[in-house]
Amino acid sequence: MTTVQAIRTFLFYLLLSSSSFFWCILCVFIAPFLPFRARYRFVIQAWCRCATWLAKTVVGLRYEVEGLENIPQQPCVVLAKHQSTWETFYLSALFEPLSQVVKRELLYVPFFGWAMAMLKPIAIDRSNPKAALKQLAKQGHERLGQGAWVLIFPEGTRIPPGQIGKFSRGGTSLAVNAGLPVLPIAHNAGEFWPKHGWAKYPGTIKVVIGPVMHAEGSGPRAIAELNERVFAWVQQTQQRISGVPMQSTVTETPETV
Repeated sequence: MTTVQAIRTFLFYLLLSSSSFFWCILCVFIAPFLPFRARYRFVIQAWCRCATWLAKTVVGLRYEVEGLENIPQQPCVVLAKHQSTWETFYLSALFEPLSQVVKRELLYVPFFGWAMAMLKPIAIDRSNPKAALKQLAKQGHERLGQGAWVLIFPEGTRIPPGQIGKFSRGGTSLAVNAGLPVLPIAHNAGEFWPKHGWAKYPGTIKVVIGPVMHAEGSGPRAIAELNERVFAWVQQTQQRISGVPMQSTVTETPETV
């Protein structure tokens, strides 16, 4: 980074952390008295829009979105590429209300975790994959039935640009068992907001929202086939929008939901 960009990045983190601290304190005292949908808008949607605005204004992280018309009216399972923190902010502001899979430990963080706990996340224990999958199936089905979108990063962890991780079947399994489609999303946010380090680079993030995909039938075979179609679409789209050449091999990631 240049000196100017380093200063802008430092200012971004300063504003983001301070706004998060004061917003979470405010939410703890106000959110419990709001109905769930209004609570989501107040706690998550407003702050995440602020975060993406700060990234755009202070760091120079603009974004272009393709395929907004593909978003269905009825909430479903969203399967998104995972490269950075930026897409978590953006997708949390785009879909409302949204329930996402998070590490259970995050809910123990003072104020931040307490505010998050009021938004019906699917908080899993990553050290116990089998129990996590059962929890995802049960709570994910409940969230969908309550009219919430369910966001899952099928790679399980952030994967650097130019690579793609193995997709867990947890998301497609949830969708098939609920009788709902999945909505695939690809992007190249990691090229500007890397997984490691604090550096942020100006540029335009490309986000592509794909067409909804339905399972052909039911059962394990339909789940696997749908998962393969989602993976193929994300991989092909990543190759189209990425400024980093895609590797031919799939990155092995820990088996998570």
